[in-house]
Parts: sequence; C-alpha cells; structure tokens
Amino acid sequence: MVLRRLRSLWRQLLRLERPRQSPAIWRARDTVSVLLVCALVALVASWPWLVEPSLRPGMAAPFTLRAPNAARVLDSDALEQRRQALVPRTTVQVVDGQTNRLLSQKLEQGLKAVEQQANADQPRLEPVQITAQERSWLQGLGSAELTAWAREVRQAQLRMLSQGLAPGLAEGHLLQAASLQLDSLAPIPRRLGARLLAASLQGHSNLRSDQGLSQRRIEALITQQSIPTIVVQQGDLVTRQGEPISPQALDVLDYFGLVNRRPRPFTWLGHFLEALAVVGVMVLVLRRWRACLEPRQALLALGAMLVMQGFTLWLGPLASPMVLLVPPVLLLAQGLGTACGLAWLAAASLLWPLPITGLVALRLLVAVGVGSAAAVTAGRQRNRAELLQLAVLLPGAGLGVQYLLLQSRSPAVQVDLLSEALLLGGLLMAGLLLAPLVETFFGLVTRARLMELADLQRPLLRRLSVEAPGTFEHTLMIAGLAEEGARAIQADIDLVRTGALYHDVGKLHGPQWFIENQGEGSNPHDALDDPAASARILQAHVDEGLKLARRYRLPRPLADFIPEHQGTLKMGYFLHQARQRDPSTPEQRFRYLGPTPRSRETAILMLADGCEAALRSLPLGTSEAEARQMVRRIVQARQAENQLVHSGISRAELELLIRAFVRVWKRMRHRRIPYPIPARKAYSA
Repeated sequence: MVLRRLRSLWRQLLRLERPRQSPAIWRARDTVSVLLVCALVALVASWPWLVEPSLRPGMAAPFTLRAPNAARVLDSDALEQRRQALVPRTTVQVVDGQTNRLLSQKLEQGLKAVEQQANADQPRLEPVQITAQERSWLQGLGSAELTAWAREVRQAQLRMLSQGLAPGLAEGHLLQAASLQLDSLAPIPRRLGARLLAASLQGHSNLRSDQGLSQRRIEALITQQSIPTIVVQQGDLVTRQGEPISPQALDVLDYFGLVNRRPRPFTWLGHFLEALAVVGVMVLVLRRWRACLEPRQALLALGAMLVMQGFTLWLGPLASPMVLLVPPVLLLAQGLGTACGLAWLAAASLLWPLPITGLVALRLLVAVGVGSAAAVTAGRQRNRAELLQLAVLLPGAGLGVQYLLLQSRSPAVQVDLLSEALLLGGLLMAGLLLAPLVETFFGLVTRARLMELADLQRPLLRRLSVEAPGTFEHTLMIAGLAEEGARAIQADIDLVRTGALYHDVGKLHGPQWFIENQGEGSNPHDALDDPAASARILQAHVDEGLKLARRYRLPRPLADFIPEHQGTLKMGYFLHQARQRDPSTPEQRFRYLGPTPRSRETAILMLADGCEAALRSLPLGTSEAEARQMVRRIVQARQAENQLVHSGISRAELELLIRAFVRVWKRMRHRRIPYPIPARKAYSA
C-alpha cells in the first residue's frame, strides 16, 4: 500500500516537472551572447579567489612552524583595532566658507529688517522684535552711527564664525557669547546686536569634517603611542598543524614569507566552474518555467546578477544584501513570473562573493526571506498602486525583522538599518518609475501592463471598435470564452484576455472583407471571384496584425496571439471553391502560414475562436450535451490537424476547456421573461 502510494507520488512529481511546452529556439548568436554573459558573471563571482592568500585567520594550519629567528612583527589586527577606536575621538573639523557666506547673508537680512522696523510708524511682525527703547535709540541715530553699529555687529559675527559654531548650541549660551563679542557697545545696542547675532546663528553650524586631516591625526596618535608589535624569539611555536591560525600568527607567517599571495589558478578555476554551473542552471530554470523566454530577458537577469556582484565586491563589508537582492527579484518576478524571481534569488544568494559569517549571514538570510515574499506577491499584483504599496511594505518588513534579530547590538547598527530601509524604499520607488521603460526595452509583460493594455480605450482597440465593429464584438465574445477556459485549466487569465482583444486587429486593413463586418450588404469575395486571392486576403489579416503590433509596441507574448490563433489551419471554404474549378489545387496554398500555438494560452484562443461562431449558431432547443458534443468535434478536428502538438496542453485540460466553453454558451443563451407592453394610445387630430 505504501509502495503504491509512493509510486503514485513519484509519477505526479514527474508530471509536474515535465515541461508543458518546448522552450523557444534561440538563434546561435543569441545563445553565444547569453553564454558569454554567463561566463562574465562567473568570472566576477570567482574573482576574490583569484587573489586569495593561501592562509587566512581561522583556517586550520597546514603545518607546524617554529620561528627560524628572532623578529619584531607589526601586529596588524591590534593596529586596526586601535585605529577604529581612535576614529570617533579624532575627527578633525574645519570651518566651511560656504556656510559662513550664507550666515552672513542672513545677518544682513536681519539688519535691514531692524532698520525698517525703526522707520515704520507701527510695529511689524519680524524675526527679531525691537523694544520701544531700542526703537527710540535707532530713530535718534544718524546715518554714520547706524553704519558703525552694523559694522560692529558684522565684525562680531565674523569673530564667532572664525572660532567655529558648534551644532546644537543652546540659545542662552549663544546669546551670552554674542553679548561678550559686543562688550564695547552701550547696553541698548549690545542687547539688540546680540539678539540679531543669535537669531542669525541659532540652529546652524559652520563646521565640517576633513577626512584627510582626521586620518593624519590618527596616524600621528598611533605613532605617539607606539605601533603595536609582536616580539618573536627564535624557536617560538608559531602554528601547530590542524589548529586555527590566529591573526597574530598570520602576521608572523607573512613576515617570514610563508603566506602565498600569488594567483591560485586551480582554486579560482574550481570556483569559476561552480559559479558558471549556478548561472547556467538559473538560465535553464528560467527557460523551463517560461518557455517563451527571449534572449534579452535572460540577459536582463544575468545583467542584474552582474551588477549585484560588482557592487558587492566594490562595497565590501558595507554591501547590504537587502538593497542588492530585493529590487531585482521584484522586477523579475513581475515581468517573468514568481518562479523566475525565486530562481534568480537562489542563484544570487549562492554566489554572494563575501565571506558569509556572523552578521553577514544573518542579514543575507533576512534578505532572502524578504526577497522570497516579494517574488511571491509581485507576481499577483495587478496594478501600479498595489506595487507602490509593496514598495513601502517591503523595506518596513525588512527593517522590523532585522531590528528584532539585531536589537542586542549597538545603536550604530540600528541607524544603519534605518538608512538601509530608506535606500531600499528609494530604489523600489525609482524602479516603479522606470518599470515601463524596462518592460518596453526587454519585452517584459507584467500584470500591471496587461491590465493597462486591456483597457478598451487604448488607441488600437478604440480604432478596432470604430472601424470594424463586427470584429470588435466578435473579439469581446472570444475574450469571454478564452477567459473562462483559462480559468478552468489555471492558465494565465490576464494574458489570455488581453491577447484575445488584440488577436484580430489585422482585420483593420480591410474590414469589409470579413463576414462579421458586412451586415446585409454584398460580399466582396463574390465580386472578386478568385479563391486564391481571397485566401491571400485572409492571410493578410495575420501579416497586417503583426505590423500593427510592432507599430503600437505590443509585447512579444501578446503579438504571438495574432499568428498562432490561426496556426496552419485550412481556409476550407475557399479551398473547396478552388478544387471545384481545379481538383489538383494544392492544399498548402490555402493554409495559414502559422506557427501553430506554442503555449496553452494561444491554444485556448484558437479553440475559442473556432467554437464561438458554432456556439452562436446553435438553435434555441439545443441541449447541453449536444453543445458539448459539437465543441468536442471542433477540438478533435484541431487535434487531427496537429495544431495543438506544441502547445503543451493535455487531454484532461481539453475536456475542461470543452465544459468551460459550454458554460459560457449557457450564460449567453439564458431565457428572459417577456414583459407586457401596453398598446399605444391613439389620439384624434
């Protein structure tokens, strides 16, 4: 019993893993381009191992060594710790001239405001209010005396700025310092000038850090305190085989020339091949889950991987896994699907080039969790507003999770997490703004873009409704059938509905040649009286549709509905006419050029297109079983002509489609209650 159940589960897994359809065939140059970019990604990912030293702290010592002679060795680990400890206490600040000019301009504005208040008849609302005594003093001054007082205030400000203005200085201390600078003035002008100075300087600082001077001071302090060294006597045990190498032991080994820093090609080659295998498997997974994957879309995924690797190597320990992993995952999951986004995330996590230890491992784990949530939810977002909400929620979730996991660490880590969340939110917002450009350039089809293209007020659909109203109504009917069919077999409903709206746009080149637009008028094919020419006109609606798709920049998956919904079907009516005239007429001249459906979605549309007219033509008394049998005959006819071979659609799914089409037909043919309409009353003249 258990064995039978295990065998059944194994068969189900095999069915799930078997591709529904064959991947699209790439041209040789496209394949070569993808392989070259794969090699470039593998090269960047394996670059740290190309110049990796043969020994490093923490690894097991490959040999036992005693010092061959006495030596005094620089302790690099202690030196770095001392340098890090001195950084917060040795920041050198200098006066910023640009800030000084801005503060001087602010003081000039205050002086002008005081002069205007003194000359005004009534008090005015200004940043610095003057008292009645100060007003009378100002009004009693001559022009030369007012100029001299203003010069004293300016000189006091220059003296204060030249000493440096500390940030966050209390207003009382600032007012006291300004009063001391104006100590030579009388009490009234001193108080007024001090208030002016305090108002112009309050909340500002004219100091900025100078990295060069700070570094020189650190080096000078380290030199004064003596550089930390390791004293080694001849015969001292440096390392014992199998024991971890300490940082001090590594410095001693490096001093005696036992640390090999030359390129290690064999070690690098192993990591290069490993990285190449990872990106190769990622591309295969993308093609497995998205059979219509284009080379430029594979290059987009590889390019995102390359950018992530480059920034990680450039930033080193400062690289944020959250910032580098989540935005590409969100973009790829929207455009290529959840499975493709998760595949990229898995490959990027495996190829993270920095040593994954301690804090880095924890942050990488959180980033993978947030990225997985982004991939799962992004594939279901149907408009830009939902994506905007996601761009706000993801940074908040990442910040909250990391805060809970790292709350026992120093406050500096919390500030770093807040900056990381803000940066991630900014990148996601920028990605939403640039998403339409990326979608157009790389041919991505997101849910939001499908919803926008399905708007019936789009120029091409609006033109179809005006110039070919019969075709437009036929399109809406097929869209309803195809949508129900896609829902029945769990295909891409949004893609099917949008593709159905555009599948017959090529009929705009000559709407009168198609029966649904002719009404009760004459059929131009009768006047043409040439079956071969009529067949060329029918094929032209496919060719013209592809031209319109390029002109209106429809995505490739939508443009595929135009030729594939007809496949290589026969134009039976005109073939029959031609063979009545010439029995030797080849059938191939009266077939559409194809290709046949290469996805479940285009196959659904082909079947819906074939069943729509037949279902509408059924008489009122037709039973559900009769309608289902009629639809089944059409489906079997498409199978007999090998139209569904490359679609990846199964027999069970075909049966579900038949039932779905009949359900739509039943809704279309529902009965209505006859409403009694009273006779119109007649009125005499």
